[in-house]
Amino acid sequence: MSVLQVERAEGYAVLTLNRPAARNALSHALRAALRDALDALSRDPAVQVLILTGAGDVFCAGLDLAELGASGNHLQQLLDERSPVDALASFKGPVIGAINGAAVTGGFELALGCDVLIASPRARFADTHGRVGLLPIWGLSQKLSRLIGIARAKELSLTGNFLDAQRAETWGLVNRVVPADELLPQARALALDMLSLAPGLLAAYKKLIDDGFAAGFGDALAIEQQQARALNATQGAAGIEGRRQDVLARGRLQAGISERQPRSVLSDEAADRQNGHHRSDTHSYNDGDNRS
Repeated sequence: MSVLQVERAEGYAVLTLNRPAARNALSHALRAALRDALDALSRDPAVQVLILTGAGDVFCAGLDLAELGASGNHLQQLLDERSPVDALASFKGPVIGAINGAAVTGGFELALGCDVLIASPRARFADTHGRVGLLPIWGLSQKLSRLIGIARAKELSLTGNFLDAQRAETWGLVNRVVPADELLPQARALALDMLSLAPGLLAAYKKLIDDGFAAGFGDALAIEQQQARALNATQGAAGIEGRRQDVLARGRLQAGISERQPRSVLSDEAADRQNGHHRSDTHSYNDGDNRS
């Protein structure tokens, strides 16, 4: 069985957790496959954006507790290994989480490792660490409060209750909720929209935001000055003027679009890609793969 599917398109890749019968639970094989795939994609300059989703009607049910309970030393192995969330963080470009269903505990942590979340109405989020007798080790206890506020984060983590998609959007956990059949198309459209930024800016801008967010406000402003001066000095006037005209044309196009149309506006090239005029290939990682 292919526990992870990797589809490469022009400029982005889609990773699909593929253990639907086990609610896409993070088995040892799936965690290893995720690390291997993310390491390979991080080394590929042709892939600048990732989309992460789950097969079936669940995003990820967290760790495979059946596997964990059946192995006496598996918990220690889990504590010692490099987590899939750390592997996700090693990818320099933006990661879009297309949350197609429940994201529970470790699955919730995986979702929080993404830069942007788009959810279907079936998406639900829960932190059940406390109910199974564990504390999170992949960042949830710190990331969640910074996204939705400390009181709301405490309510979720100290009860283990589920948060539905609509409230997750209201609380700022997900950017938007879209119909289930539009989830991946809208994630792809967003990826292509991001890819239309000026060359070299996608990873640099993400790094600037992340570095500043991890610092105090005063230090963050200094980080902006330092990184912006270094990059802006490399930009030529002719290139800036050409891109300025593109920005003006794009602004005029967006101003004429109604609220009922898709929220992401693509260049002609990006639209062609979205409509299927692009190369893609799919690779699968199998349960039988010996990856550790």
